[in-house]
Amino acid sequence: MAHLKRSAGILLPIFSLPSHQGIGTFGEEAYKFVDFLRDAGQSYWQVLPLTPTSYGDSPYSGPSAFAGNPYFIDVVNCGLQMNRGQRPEVMGQLLDDESPVGADGNPPAVHAFSLHSGGLPSAPTENIDYGLLYRARHTALNATFAHFSGGKEFEAFKAENAEWLVDYCLFAALKDENPERVWQAWDEPIKRRDPAMLASLRKVFAREIEYHAFVQFEFQRQWDALKAYANNNGVRIIGDIPIYVAADSADVWANPELFELDANYMPTRVAGCPPDEFCADGQVWGNPLYQWDAHKKTGYKWWISRMARSLKLFDVVRIDHFRGFESFFAIPAHAKTAKNGVWEKGPGKAFIKVINEWFNSPPVIAENLGFLTPAVEELLKFSGFPGMRVLQFGFSKPDGSSEHLPHNYERHLVAYTGTHDNDTSPGYFKAAPAAERQTAKAYLGIAGGKDTGIAFARAVLNSGSDLAIIPMQDYLNLGSKARLNIPSTLGGNNWRWRVNGDDLSDELAKKIRKVTALAGRAPTHRST
Repeated sequence: MAHLKRSAGILLPIFSLPSHQGIGTFGEEAYKFVDFLRDAGQSYWQVLPLTPTSYGDSPYSGPSAFAGNPYFIDVVNCGLQMNRGQRPEVMGQLLDDESPVGADGNPPAVHAFSLHSGGLPSAPTENIDYGLLYRARHTALNATFAHFSGGKEFEAFKAENAEWLVDYCLFAALKDENPERVWQAWDEPIKRRDPAMLASLRKVFAREIEYHAFVQFEFQRQWDALKAYANNNGVRIIGDIPIYVAADSADVWANPELFELDANYMPTRVAGCPPDEFCADGQVWGNPLYQWDAHKKTGYKWWISRMARSLKLFDVVRIDHFRGFESFFAIPAHAKTAKNGVWEKGPGKAFIKVINEWFNSPPVIAENLGFLTPAVEELLKFSGFPGMRVLQFGFSKPDGSSEHLPHNYERHLVAYTGTHDNDTSPGYFKAAPAAERQTAKAYLGIAGGKDTGIAFARAVLNSGSDLAIIPMQDYLNLGSKARLNIPSTLGGNNWRWRVNGDDLSDELAKKIRKVTALAGRAPTHRST
Protein backbone atom coordinates (compact mmCIF):
# COMPACT_ATOMS: atom_id res chain seq x y z
CA MET A 1 0.00 0.00 0.00
CA ALA A 2 1.29 3.43 -0.91
CA HIS A 3 2.40 5.56 2.02
CA LEU A 4 -0.51 7.35 3.66
CA LYS A 5 -0.48 11.07 4.14
CA ARG A 6 -0.96 12.35 7.66
CA SER A 7 -4.74 12.61 7.86
CA ALA A 8 -7.85 11.87 9.88
CA GLY A 9 -11.28 10.36 9.49
CA ILE A 10 -14.45 9.43 11.31
CA LEU A 11 -16.03 6.00 11.78
CA LEU A 12 -19.80 6.00 11.31
CA PRO A 13 -21.73 3.08 9.78
CA ILE A 14 -24.29 3.76 7.07
CA PHE A 15 -27.00 2.28 9.29
CA SER A 16 -26.18 4.85 12.00
CA LEU A 17 -27.10 7.83 9.83
CA PRO A 18 -30.38 9.62 10.59
CA SER A 19 -33.33 9.15 8.21
CA HIS A 20 -37.10 8.69 8.21
CA GLN A 21 -36.73 5.24 6.65
CA GLY A 22 -36.03 3.25 9.81
CA ILE A 23 -32.29 2.96 9.13
CA GLY A 24 -29.50 5.09 7.70
CA THR A 25 -29.46 5.03 3.89
CA PHE A 26 -27.63 6.44 0.87
CA GLY A 27 -30.08 9.33 0.92
CA GLU A 28 -29.87 13.01 1.73
CA GLU A 29 -28.50 12.55 5.26
CA ALA A 30 -25.52 10.64 3.86
CA TYR A 31 -24.69 13.59 1.61
CA LYS A 32 -25.07 15.95 4.57
CA PHE A 33 -22.62 13.81 6.51
CA VAL A 34 -20.08 14.08 3.69
CA ASP A 35 -20.46 17.86 3.93
CA PHE A 36 -19.91 17.60 7.68
CA LEU A 37 -16.73 15.56 7.17
CA ARG A 38 -15.41 18.07 4.63
CA ASP A 39 -16.15 21.02 6.92
CA ALA A 40 -14.58 19.16 9.86
CA GLY A 41 -11.27 18.72 7.99
CA GLN A 42 -11.66 14.96 7.62
CA SER A 43 -10.15 13.04 4.72
CA TYR A 44 -11.77 9.64 5.39
CA TRP A 45 -15.16 8.20 6.19
CA GLN A 46 -14.91 4.66 7.55
CA VAL A 47 -18.00 2.49 7.24
CA LEU A 48 -18.78 -1.10 8.24
CA PRO A 49 -19.50 -3.88 5.71
CA LEU A 50 -22.21 -2.96 3.20
CA THR A 51 -23.28 -6.56 2.66
CA PRO A 52 -26.80 -7.84 3.54
CA THR A 53 -27.53 -8.96 7.08
CA SER A 54 -29.54 -11.91 8.31
CA TYR A 55 -30.22 -13.51 11.70
CA GLY A 56 -28.55 -11.43 14.41
CA ASP A 57 -28.37 -8.34 12.16
CA SER A 58 -24.57 -8.34 12.13
CA PRO A 59 -22.88 -6.82 9.08
CA TYR A 60 -20.10 -9.36 9.67
CA SER A 61 -22.29 -12.41 8.96
CA GLY A 62 -24.77 -12.37 6.10
CA PRO A 63 -26.03 -14.20 3.01
CA SER A 64 -23.40 -12.84 0.63
CA ALA A 65 -19.84 -11.50 0.67
CA PHE A 66 -20.48 -9.66 -2.61
CA ALA A 67 -24.04 -8.30 -2.57
CA GLY A 68 -25.18 -4.96 -1.17
CA ASN A 69 -27.60 -4.43 1.71
CA PRO A 70 -31.10 -3.54 0.41
CA TYR A 71 -31.80 -1.67 3.64
CA PHE A 72 -29.32 1.02 2.61
CA ILE A 73 -31.18 1.90 -0.58
CA ASP A 74 -32.85 5.28 -0.26
CA VAL A 75 -36.50 4.57 -1.07
CA VAL A 76 -37.13 8.28 -1.69
CA ASN A 77 -34.79 8.18 -4.67
CA CYS A 78 -35.31 4.53 -5.62
CA GLY A 79 -35.50 4.31 -9.40
CA LEU A 80 -34.67 7.99 -9.90
CA GLN A 81 -31.93 9.45 -12.05
CA MET A 82 -28.72 10.03 -10.07
CA ASN A 83 -25.68 11.95 -11.25
CA ARG A 84 -22.33 10.81 -9.93
CA GLY A 85 -20.62 13.34 -7.74
CA GLN A 86 -23.73 15.49 -7.31
CA ARG A 87 -26.55 15.39 -4.80
CA PRO A 88 -29.55 13.49 -6.19
CA GLU A 89 -32.57 15.60 -7.03
CA VAL A 90 -35.14 14.31 -4.57
CA MET A 91 -38.35 13.32 -6.34
CA GLY A 92 -36.59 13.65 -9.71
CA GLN A 93 -37.55 11.92 -12.93
CA LEU A 94 -38.15 8.18 -12.75
CA LEU A 95 -35.98 6.06 -15.00
CA ASP A 96 -39.19 4.86 -16.60
CA ASP A 97 -40.92 8.13 -17.50
CA GLU A 98 -44.30 6.40 -17.55
CA SER A 99 -43.98 5.26 -13.93
CA PRO A 100 -46.78 6.59 -11.74
CA VAL A 101 -46.41 8.04 -8.29
CA GLY A 102 -48.50 6.95 -5.34
CA ALA A 103 -51.69 8.67 -4.25
CA ASP A 104 -49.59 10.56 -1.71
CA GLY A 105 -47.48 12.07 -4.51
CA ASN A 106 -44.42 10.01 -3.63
CA PRO A 107 -42.54 7.53 -5.82
CA PRO A 108 -43.89 3.94 -5.58
CA ALA A 109 -41.23 2.75 -3.14
CA VAL A 110 -41.97 5.50 -0.61
CA HIS A 111 -45.72 4.92 -0.94
CA ALA A 112 -45.39 1.15 -0.46
CA PHE A 113 -42.99 1.47 2.48
CA SER A 114 -45.36 3.91 4.18
CA LEU A 115 -48.37 1.66 3.73
CA HIS A 116 -46.65 -1.53 4.78
CA SER A 117 -44.99 -0.07 7.88
CA GLY A 118 -48.00 1.91 9.05
CA GLY A 119 -46.25 5.15 8.16
CA LEU A 120 -42.59 6.08 7.94
CA PRO A 121 -40.91 6.34 11.37
CA SER A 122 -41.45 9.81 12.76
CA ALA A 123 -38.13 10.00 14.58
CA PRO A 124 -35.09 9.90 12.26
CA THR A 125 -32.79 8.71 15.05
CA GLU A 126 -34.81 5.92 16.63
CA ASN A 127 -32.84 2.72 17.18
CA ILE A 128 -33.18 0.41 14.21
CA ASP A 129 -36.11 -2.02 14.13
CA TYR A 130 -34.76 -4.79 11.91
CA GLY A 131 -38.01 -6.73 12.15
CA LEU A 132 -39.90 -3.82 10.60
CA LEU A 133 -37.29 -3.44 7.88
CA TYR A 134 -37.47 -7.14 7.07
CA ARG A 135 -41.22 -6.89 6.58
CA ALA A 136 -41.36 -3.54 4.81
CA ARG A 137 -38.25 -2.86 2.76
CA HIS A 138 -38.76 -5.45 0.02
CA THR A 139 -42.40 -4.43 -0.32
CA ALA A 140 -41.20 -0.92 -1.04
CA LEU A 141 -38.53 -2.02 -3.50
CA ASN A 142 -40.95 -4.35 -5.27
CA ALA A 143 -43.25 -1.39 -5.82
CA THR A 144 -40.54 0.37 -7.80
CA PHE A 145 -39.48 -2.81 -9.59
CA ALA A 146 -43.05 -3.18 -10.88
CA HIS A 147 -42.45 -0.01 -12.92
CA PHE A 148 -38.82 -0.70 -13.81
CA SER A 149 -38.11 -1.18 -17.51
CA GLY A 150 -34.48 -2.27 -17.37
CA GLY A 151 -32.26 -0.87 -20.09
CA LYS A 152 -28.67 -0.93 -21.27
CA GLU A 153 -27.21 0.20 -17.94
CA PHE A 154 -29.02 -2.59 -16.10
CA GLU A 155 -27.95 -5.23 -18.61
CA ALA A 156 -24.34 -4.02 -18.41
CA PHE A 157 -24.46 -4.25 -14.63
CA LYS A 158 -25.69 -7.83 -14.76
CA ALA A 159 -23.02 -8.84 -17.25
CA GLU A 160 -20.21 -7.16 -15.32
CA ASN A 161 -21.22 -8.80 -12.02
CA ALA A 162 -22.43 -12.16 -13.33
CA GLU A 163 -19.69 -14.08 -11.52
CA TRP A 164 -21.43 -13.57 -8.16
CA LEU A 165 -24.79 -12.04 -9.11
CA VAL A 166 -26.25 -15.08 -10.91
CA ASP A 167 -25.86 -17.40 -7.92
CA TYR A 168 -26.78 -14.75 -5.38
CA CYS A 169 -30.06 -13.78 -7.08
CA LEU A 170 -31.20 -17.38 -7.33
CA PHE A 171 -30.13 -17.99 -3.73
CA ALA A 172 -32.06 -14.90 -2.58
CA ALA A 173 -35.16 -15.99 -4.50
CA LEU A 174 -35.02 -19.44 -2.93
CA LYS A 175 -34.53 -17.93 0.52
CA ASP A 176 -37.65 -15.82 -0.04
CA GLU A 177 -39.54 -19.09 -0.48
CA ASN A 178 -37.91 -20.69 2.57
CA PRO A 179 -36.94 -17.81 4.89
CA GLU A 180 -36.70 -19.97 8.01
CA ARG A 181 -34.59 -22.76 6.49
CA VAL A 182 -30.84 -22.78 5.97
CA TRP A 183 -29.87 -23.87 2.48
CA GLN A 184 -28.37 -27.08 3.91
CA ALA A 185 -31.98 -28.13 4.65
CA TRP A 186 -33.20 -27.61 1.08
CA ASP A 187 -34.21 -30.52 -1.14
CA GLU A 188 -31.23 -32.59 -2.23
CA PRO A 189 -31.14 -31.60 -5.93
CA ILE A 190 -31.20 -27.91 -5.00
CA LYS A 191 -28.77 -28.27 -2.15
CA ARG A 192 -26.33 -30.17 -4.36
CA ARG A 193 -26.85 -27.78 -7.28
CA ASP A 194 -28.04 -30.33 -9.83
CA PRO A 195 -27.60 -28.50 -13.19
CA ALA A 196 -31.00 -29.51 -14.55
CA MET A 197 -32.71 -28.46 -11.32
CA LEU A 198 -30.93 -25.08 -11.30
CA ALA A 199 -31.94 -24.45 -14.91
CA SER A 200 -35.55 -25.26 -14.04
CA LEU A 201 -35.50 -23.02 -10.97
CA ARG A 202 -34.17 -20.10 -12.99
CA LYS A 203 -37.24 -20.37 -15.20
CA VAL A 204 -39.69 -20.79 -12.32
CA PHE A 205 -38.23 -17.88 -10.36
CA ALA A 206 -37.31 -15.67 -13.32
CA ARG A 207 -39.28 -12.69 -12.03
CA GLU A 208 -37.88 -12.99 -8.49
CA ILE A 209 -34.33 -13.38 -9.82
CA GLU A 210 -34.73 -10.25 -11.94
CA TYR A 211 -36.08 -8.40 -8.90
CA HIS A 212 -33.02 -9.22 -6.80
CA ALA A 213 -30.76 -8.17 -9.69
CA PHE A 214 -32.66 -4.86 -9.80
CA VAL A 215 -32.12 -4.39 -6.05
CA GLN A 216 -28.38 -4.90 -6.48
CA PHE A 217 -28.36 -2.55 -9.45
CA GLU A 218 -30.15 0.13 -7.46
CA PHE A 219 -27.78 -0.38 -4.51
CA GLN A 220 -24.78 0.05 -6.82
CA ARG A 221 -26.17 3.17 -8.54
CA GLN A 222 -26.91 4.92 -5.28
CA TRP A 223 -23.62 3.93 -3.65
CA ASP A 224 -21.58 4.97 -6.70
CA ALA A 225 -23.26 8.38 -6.67
CA LEU A 226 -22.62 8.88 -2.94
CA LYS A 227 -19.01 7.71 -3.16
CA ALA A 228 -18.35 10.02 -6.10
CA TYR A 229 -19.81 12.93 -4.14
CA ALA A 230 -17.56 12.10 -1.19
CA ASN A 231 -14.47 11.84 -3.42
CA ASN A 232 -15.32 15.14 -5.11
CA ASN A 233 -15.39 16.73 -1.66
CA GLY A 234 -12.00 15.35 -0.65
CA VAL A 235 -13.36 12.43 1.38
CA ARG A 236 -12.23 8.87 0.70
CA ILE A 237 -14.21 5.84 1.85
CA ILE A 238 -12.69 3.11 4.02
CA GLY A 239 -14.70 -0.08 3.70
CA ASP A 240 -14.58 -3.19 5.83
CA ILE A 241 -14.65 -6.85 4.83
CA PRO A 242 -14.90 -9.74 7.31
CA ILE A 243 -12.35 -12.48 6.77
CA TYR A 244 -15.08 -15.13 7.02
CA VAL A 245 -18.54 -15.64 5.52
CA ALA A 246 -21.73 -17.15 6.95
CA ALA A 247 -22.52 -20.85 6.51
CA ASP A 248 -26.01 -19.94 5.31
CA SER A 249 -24.80 -17.87 2.38
CA ALA A 250 -24.74 -17.88 -1.39
CA ASP A 251 -20.95 -18.04 -1.20
CA VAL A 252 -20.89 -21.40 0.58
CA TRP A 253 -23.82 -22.80 -1.42
CA ALA A 254 -22.13 -21.94 -4.72
CA ASN A 255 -18.60 -22.94 -3.65
CA PRO A 256 -18.84 -25.73 -1.05
CA GLU A 257 -15.47 -27.16 -2.07
CA LEU A 258 -13.77 -24.03 -0.72
CA PHE A 259 -14.98 -24.59 2.86
CA GLU A 260 -14.59 -27.22 5.59
CA LEU A 261 -17.96 -29.00 5.27
CA ASP A 262 -19.26 -32.51 5.89
CA ALA A 263 -21.25 -34.66 3.46
CA ASN A 264 -24.40 -32.65 4.25
CA TYR A 265 -22.59 -29.34 3.71
CA MET A 266 -22.60 -28.46 7.39
CA PRO A 267 -19.39 -26.98 8.84
CA THR A 268 -17.12 -29.51 10.51
CA ARG A 269 -15.17 -26.80 12.32
CA VAL A 270 -15.92 -23.13 12.79
CA ALA A 271 -14.03 -19.91 13.36
CA GLY A 272 -13.53 -18.11 16.65
CA CYS A 273 -10.83 -17.08 19.07
CA PRO A 274 -9.36 -18.74 22.17
CA PRO A 275 -10.12 -17.94 25.80
CA ASP A 276 -8.34 -14.85 27.14
CA GLU A 277 -8.55 -12.35 29.98
CA PHE A 278 -11.62 -10.75 28.39
CA CYS A 279 -13.58 -13.96 27.79
CA ALA A 280 -12.87 -17.12 29.77
CA ASP A 281 -14.71 -19.35 27.27
CA GLY A 282 -13.26 -17.70 24.19
CA GLN A 283 -15.49 -16.75 21.26
CA VAL A 284 -17.32 -19.09 18.88
CA TRP A 285 -18.20 -17.13 15.74
CA GLY A 286 -19.74 -20.04 13.89
CA ASN A 287 -18.38 -19.24 10.41
CA PRO A 288 -17.17 -22.19 8.34
CA LEU A 289 -13.42 -22.36 7.86
CA TYR A 290 -11.74 -22.19 4.48
CA GLN A 291 -10.20 -25.17 2.72
CA TRP A 292 -7.07 -23.19 1.96
CA ASP A 293 -5.53 -25.97 -0.14
CA ALA A 294 -8.57 -25.82 -2.42
CA HIS A 295 -8.24 -22.03 -2.71
CA LYS A 296 -4.57 -22.40 -3.55
CA LYS A 297 -5.35 -24.80 -6.41
CA THR A 298 -7.54 -22.13 -8.02
CA GLY A 299 -4.89 -19.44 -7.61
CA TYR A 300 -7.09 -17.92 -4.87
CA LYS A 301 -9.67 -17.01 -7.53
CA TRP A 302 -12.57 -16.51 -5.09
CA TRP A 303 -10.52 -14.21 -2.89
CA ILE A 304 -9.29 -12.25 -5.89
CA SER A 305 -12.90 -11.73 -6.96
CA ARG A 306 -13.83 -10.66 -3.45
CA MET A 307 -10.98 -8.17 -3.24
CA ALA A 308 -11.80 -6.81 -6.70
CA ARG A 309 -15.38 -6.22 -5.63
CA SER A 310 -14.29 -4.51 -2.41
CA LEU A 311 -11.74 -2.29 -4.14
CA LYS A 312 -14.45 -1.18 -6.55
CA LEU A 313 -16.77 -0.26 -3.69
CA PHE A 314 -14.19 1.47 -1.50
CA ASP A 315 -11.08 3.64 -1.76
CA VAL A 316 -9.40 1.70 1.06
CA VAL A 317 -10.29 -1.76 2.39
CA ARG A 318 -9.89 -2.81 6.02
CA ILE A 319 -9.58 -6.60 6.33
CA ASP A 320 -11.04 -7.82 9.60
CA HIS A 321 -9.04 -10.48 11.52
CA PHE A 322 -5.94 -10.29 9.33
CA ARG A 323 -4.10 -12.64 11.68
CA GLY A 324 -6.29 -15.46 10.32
CA PHE A 325 -4.18 -15.50 7.17
CA GLU A 326 -1.15 -16.53 9.23
CA SER A 327 -2.97 -18.99 11.49
CA PHE A 328 -6.60 -19.43 12.44
CA PHE A 329 -8.40 -20.85 15.46
CA ALA A 330 -10.47 -23.94 14.58
CA ILE A 331 -13.28 -25.02 16.91
CA PRO A 332 -15.37 -28.22 16.64
CA ALA A 333 -18.63 -27.22 14.97
CA HIS A 334 -20.93 -28.25 17.81
CA ALA A 335 -18.80 -26.93 20.67
CA LYS A 336 -20.48 -24.49 23.04
CA THR A 337 -17.20 -22.77 23.92
CA ALA A 338 -13.85 -22.23 22.23
CA LYS A 339 -11.91 -24.12 24.91
CA ASN A 340 -11.23 -27.13 22.68
CA GLY A 341 -10.14 -25.16 19.64
CA VAL A 342 -6.72 -25.49 18.02
CA TRP A 343 -4.51 -23.21 15.94
CA GLU A 344 -4.03 -24.16 12.29
CA LYS A 345 -1.70 -22.60 9.74
CA GLY A 346 -3.27 -20.20 7.26
CA PRO A 347 -2.24 -19.49 3.66
CA GLY A 348 0.48 -17.07 4.80
CA LYS A 349 2.87 -15.28 2.48
CA ALA A 350 1.84 -17.18 -0.64
CA PHE A 351 -1.67 -15.75 -0.40
CA ILE A 352 -0.53 -12.21 0.44
CA LYS A 353 1.94 -12.31 -2.47
CA VAL A 354 -0.86 -13.18 -4.89
CA ILE A 355 -3.08 -10.35 -3.60
CA ASN A 356 -0.27 -7.79 -3.73
CA GLU A 357 0.82 -8.80 -7.21
CA TRP A 358 -2.70 -9.02 -8.61
CA PHE A 359 -3.77 -5.61 -7.28
CA ASN A 360 -0.35 -3.91 -7.32
CA SER A 361 -0.04 -3.39 -3.55
CA PRO A 362 -3.69 -2.51 -2.87
CA PRO A 363 -4.85 0.11 -0.34
CA VAL A 364 -5.52 -2.27 2.55
CA ILE A 365 -5.60 -1.79 6.32
CA ALA A 366 -4.87 -4.95 8.29
CA GLU A 367 -6.84 -5.45 11.50
CA ASN A 368 -4.00 -6.98 13.51
CA LEU A 369 -5.66 -7.02 16.93
CA GLY A 370 -6.09 -9.92 19.34
CA PHE A 371 -3.66 -12.75 20.03
CA LEU A 372 -0.57 -11.89 17.99
CA THR A 373 2.67 -13.81 17.52
CA PRO A 374 6.00 -12.98 15.88
CA ALA A 375 4.77 -14.93 12.83
CA VAL A 376 1.72 -12.65 12.51
CA GLU A 377 3.92 -9.56 12.81
CA GLU A 378 6.25 -10.97 10.18
CA LEU A 379 3.33 -11.56 7.79
CA LEU A 380 2.07 -8.02 8.37
CA LYS A 381 5.51 -6.60 7.60
CA PHE A 382 5.74 -8.80 4.48
CA SER A 383 2.35 -7.52 3.28
CA GLY A 384 3.29 -3.86 3.55
CA PHE A 385 -0.18 -3.10 4.89
CA PRO A 386 -0.53 -0.70 7.82
CA GLY A 387 -1.78 -2.31 11.01
CA MET A 388 -3.94 -0.86 13.76
CA ARG A 389 -3.62 0.50 17.27
CA VAL A 390 -6.50 1.12 19.68
CA LEU A 391 -6.06 3.64 22.49
CA GLN A 392 -8.54 1.93 24.81
CA PHE A 393 -6.25 -1.12 24.89
CA GLY A 394 -3.32 0.98 26.07
CA PHE A 395 -4.17 1.60 29.71
CA SER A 396 -3.81 -1.94 31.04
CA LYS A 397 -0.05 -1.36 31.54
CA PRO A 398 0.55 1.51 33.98
CA ASP A 399 4.24 1.75 33.05
CA GLY A 400 3.43 3.22 29.61
CA SER A 401 4.92 0.30 27.69
CA SER A 402 1.76 -0.69 25.80
CA GLU A 403 2.06 -0.50 22.02
CA HIS A 404 -1.45 0.94 22.03
CA LEU A 405 -0.38 4.17 23.78
CA PRO A 406 0.16 7.02 21.31
CA HIS A 407 3.77 7.78 22.24
CA ASN A 408 4.64 4.27 21.03
CA TYR A 409 2.87 4.54 17.65
CA GLU A 410 4.99 4.18 14.56
CA ARG A 411 4.11 6.10 11.43
CA HIS A 412 2.88 3.34 9.14
CA LEU A 413 -0.35 2.42 10.94
CA VAL A 414 -3.94 3.50 11.54
CA ALA A 415 -4.79 4.59 15.08
CA TYR A 416 -8.23 4.46 16.70
CA THR A 417 -9.68 5.46 20.04
CA GLY A 418 -11.90 2.37 19.69
CA THR A 419 -13.41 0.18 16.98
CA HIS A 420 -16.97 -1.00 16.29
CA ASP A 421 -16.40 -3.78 18.86
CA ASN A 422 -15.30 -1.40 21.63
CA ASP A 423 -17.43 0.63 23.98
CA THR A 424 -17.47 4.34 23.26
CA SER A 425 -14.48 6.03 24.90
CA PRO A 426 -16.63 7.82 27.52
CA GLY A 427 -18.39 4.51 28.16
CA TYR A 428 -15.08 2.65 28.46
CA PHE A 429 -13.66 5.29 30.80
CA LYS A 430 -16.67 5.09 33.10
CA ALA A 431 -16.71 1.27 33.27
CA ALA A 432 -12.96 0.56 33.20
CA PRO A 433 -11.27 -1.12 36.16
CA ALA A 434 -10.07 1.44 38.67
CA ALA A 435 -6.39 0.94 37.85
CA GLU A 436 -6.97 1.45 34.11
CA ARG A 437 -9.09 4.51 34.75
CA GLN A 438 -6.36 6.03 36.89
CA THR A 439 -3.79 5.36 34.17
CA ALA A 440 -6.09 6.96 31.59
CA LYS A 441 -6.65 10.00 33.83
CA ALA A 442 -2.94 10.51 34.27
CA TYR A 443 -2.06 9.92 30.62
CA LEU A 444 -4.82 12.08 29.15
CA GLY A 445 -4.89 14.70 31.89
CA ILE A 446 -8.61 14.39 32.48
CA ALA A 447 -11.02 13.73 35.32
CA GLY A 448 -13.83 12.50 33.05
CA GLY A 449 -17.07 14.28 32.25
CA LYS A 450 -17.97 16.19 29.11
CA ASP A 451 -14.41 16.29 27.71
CA THR A 452 -13.64 12.56 27.92
CA GLY A 453 -14.39 11.72 24.29
CA ILE A 454 -12.45 14.65 22.81
CA ALA A 455 -9.51 13.92 25.15
CA PHE A 456 -9.27 10.38 23.79
CA ALA A 457 -9.59 11.72 20.25
CA ARG A 458 -6.93 14.37 20.74
CA ALA A 459 -4.43 11.82 22.05
CA VAL A 460 -4.83 9.70 18.91
CA LEU A 461 -4.83 12.70 16.57
CA ASN A 462 -1.60 14.01 18.11
CA SER A 463 0.16 10.67 17.73
CA GLY A 464 2.71 9.91 15.03
CA SER A 465 0.47 7.50 13.09
CA ASP A 466 -0.24 8.32 9.47
CA LEU A 467 -3.98 7.99 9.86
CA ALA A 468 -6.24 8.57 12.86
CA ILE A 469 -9.85 7.35 12.87
CA ILE A 470 -12.27 8.47 15.59
CA PRO A 471 -15.75 6.95 16.08
CA MET A 472 -18.42 9.63 15.80
CA GLN A 473 -19.68 8.77 19.31
CA ASP A 474 -16.41 9.98 20.85
CA TYR A 475 -16.67 13.43 19.31
CA LEU A 476 -20.25 13.54 20.63
CA ASN A 477 -19.04 12.33 24.08
CA LEU A 478 -21.69 9.61 24.15
CA GLY A 479 -21.77 6.83 26.72
CA SER A 480 -22.34 3.09 26.44
CA LYS A 481 -25.90 3.42 25.12
CA ALA A 482 -24.33 4.51 21.84
CA ARG A 483 -22.12 1.43 21.61
CA LEU A 484 -22.37 -0.36 18.23
CA ASN A 485 -21.70 -3.94 19.27
CA ILE A 486 -20.80 -6.23 22.16
CA PRO A 487 -18.82 -9.14 20.68
CA SER A 488 -20.17 -12.69 21.10
CA THR A 489 -23.69 -11.45 21.85
CA LEU A 490 -26.82 -11.50 19.69
CA GLY A 491 -29.73 -9.11 19.69
CA GLY A 492 -30.00 -6.43 22.33
CA ASN A 493 -28.85 -3.08 21.04
CA ASN A 494 -26.17 -4.45 18.73
CA TRP A 495 -25.98 -2.68 15.36
CA ARG A 496 -28.91 -0.39 16.23
CA TRP A 497 -27.47 2.96 17.31
CA ARG A 498 -28.12 6.03 15.15
CA VAL A 499 -26.72 9.54 15.39
CA ASN A 500 -28.92 12.57 15.95
CA GLY A 501 -28.54 14.73 12.86
CA ASP A 502 -29.04 17.89 14.92
CA ASP A 503 -25.85 17.03 16.81
CA LEU A 504 -23.81 17.19 13.59
CA SER A 505 -23.73 20.96 13.81
CA ASP A 506 -21.50 23.56 12.21
CA GLU A 507 -20.15 24.26 15.69
CA LEU A 508 -19.09 20.63 16.15
CA ALA A 509 -17.53 20.55 12.67
CA LYS A 510 -15.46 23.62 13.54
CA LYS A 511 -14.40 22.05 16.86
CA ILE A 512 -13.28 18.85 15.13
CA ARG A 513 -11.50 20.75 12.39
CA LYS A 514 -9.58 22.76 15.00
CA VAL A 515 -8.21 19.72 16.84
CA THR A 516 -7.54 17.99 13.50
CA ALA A 517 -5.64 20.98 12.14
CA LEU A 518 -3.64 21.43 15.35
CA ALA A 519 -2.52 17.81 14.92
CA GLY A 520 -1.42 18.52 11.35
CA ARG A 521 -4.10 16.29 9.85
CA ALA A 522 -6.55 18.71 8.19
CA PRO A 523 -6.18 18.92 4.37
CA THR A 524 -4.68 22.42 4.42
CA HIS A 525 -2.44 21.76 7.43
CA ARG A 526 -1.10 18.26 7.05
CA SER A 527 2.41 17.33 5.97
CA THR A 528 3.54 14.32 3.96
